[in-house]
Amino acid sequence: MTKQEAADRVRELTEILTRLAHEYYDLDAPTVEDYEYDTLMRELRQLESDFPELLEPDSPSQRVQGTASGKFEKVTHAVQMASLQDVFSFEQVDAFLQRVQETVTHPTFTVEPKIDGLSVSLEYENGILTRGSTRGDGFIGENVTANLKTIRSIPLKLKNAPPVLEVRGEVYMPRASFERLSAQQEAAGEELFKNPRNAAAGSLRQKNAAVTAQRRLDIFVFNLQRIEGETLLAHSETIDRLNALGFPTIPYTKCSADINEIRAAIEKIGAQRGDLPFDIDGVVVKVDSLEQRNQLGATAKYPKWAVAYKFPPEEKVTKLRSIEIQVGRTGVLTPVAVFDPISLAGTSVSRAVLHNQQFITEKDIRVGDMIRVRKAGDIIPEVLASESHAPDSLPYQIPDRCPVCGAPAEKDGEEAAVRCFNPACPAQIFRTIVHFASKGAMNIDGLGPAIVQQLLDQKFIQSPADLYTLTKEQLLSLEGFKEKSAENLLRAIEASKSQPLDRVIAALG
Repeated sequence: MTKQEAADRVRELTEILTRLAHEYYDLDAPTVEDYEYDTLMRELRQLESDFPELLEPDSPSQRVQGTASGKFEKVTHAVQMASLQDVFSFEQVDAFLQRVQETVTHPTFTVEPKIDGLSVSLEYENGILTRGSTRGDGFIGENVTANLKTIRSIPLKLKNAPPVLEVRGEVYMPRASFERLSAQQEAAGEELFKNPRNAAAGSLRQKNAAVTAQRRLDIFVFNLQRIEGETLLAHSETIDRLNALGFPTIPYTKCSADINEIRAAIEKIGAQRGDLPFDIDGVVVKVDSLEQRNQLGATAKYPKWAVAYKFPPEEKVTKLRSIEIQVGRTGVLTPVAVFDPISLAGTSVSRAVLHNQQFITEKDIRVGDMIRVRKAGDIIPEVLASESHAPDSLPYQIPDRCPVCGAPAEKDGEEAAVRCFNPACPAQIFRTIVHFASKGAMNIDGLGPAIVQQLLDQKFIQSPADLYTLTKEQLLSLEGFKEKSAENLLRAIEASKSQPLDRVIAALG
């Protein structure tokens, strides 16, 4: 292949892979199977290896490297990544406005949603993303560049950029991504993340960037840390400039120092909270003028030119109808509260994980109780307390036998969980195989919980190893399978044999 032929093919592959990634990550409507995408990506990487001069910083191959990292390098921030002072009432917001007006004249403010995620720094040199790091303690963070590159809304290359640019953003997990991940973890019998923020933090610190990519994180950029060659006078001006450079920026509202105007802006954001595709845990009120910010300065902990108004969590009382037991792939018996449906943060909920016996005993939760429930991070229902017991209620005790196979269930040493230790337990076998096939493990496209259950019911499989002996005839005997879908699943199973060692270990772990 000549260099020109390679360049043409690289350009073609870049366009195809960019479109396919948009369909998969942004539209959640993939038009090809995973193995087809992977084949195209391997071809692109091979061409870039054979012709290094064709490798561009914003190539699709630079989004996900897929190699495990032993540890994260420490990064000293050029500009401190300070946290904001929290306030919990409009009286405290008004007190902040008064303090600002005692120091500067005629200030204007910006009001913007506070994304419930984790802060990162993105550094660019001549328009190329050179480093991305976590906030850490504000002075020293960790280099997570490879993982941040998997976030598709982060530009890898900027047009018409200044020589040096550093921005601060908030990485978050959209609600749809969190619900998808929670369903996968539950099906695999894994411990669930408590909320999207925890999920985002855990995903960003994965040793394998390919795992981070599967979690579908996103980002909003909300602050300019440093810039060379340009002078900007206001926060609103910097946000508009960053938006023009291609960054996803937080929407803001400009306000005067009138508490009623600012309160209206805060309440407007609060009213939209349940309809947003991401979690917010408050609203940030900032002085807009950068010169006035310098005049106001900072305390040892916080800047004096901004506060974060935090929303109180929505809570409701409902009746606990029953406690169900789920059996995970490691045999853990997890109690789940089933209660009368209630509306929280814009959705109806009727179930919440009760974790373990210690959790139930400490809160004295009994069937028939009136319980107080909220959504942690506006997404995961959690039981806060028992408000009252029914007259004939009894303390709840997790059963001492597995509800699925009937084997004895007991604690393993000092851990809080109760386990079924029967390796032949159908629930454990089911969840083990679902986990093995999941995207974070062997990534067998098309092999979900429903198909795994069919295969088990027909006794075609009893372990992950049995997947590799399946035949087309067996699949065609299952409900819903046709010639094409059977071939696709067998092809996906075969493709999983090329997964790297760390994926295989995760699948078996």
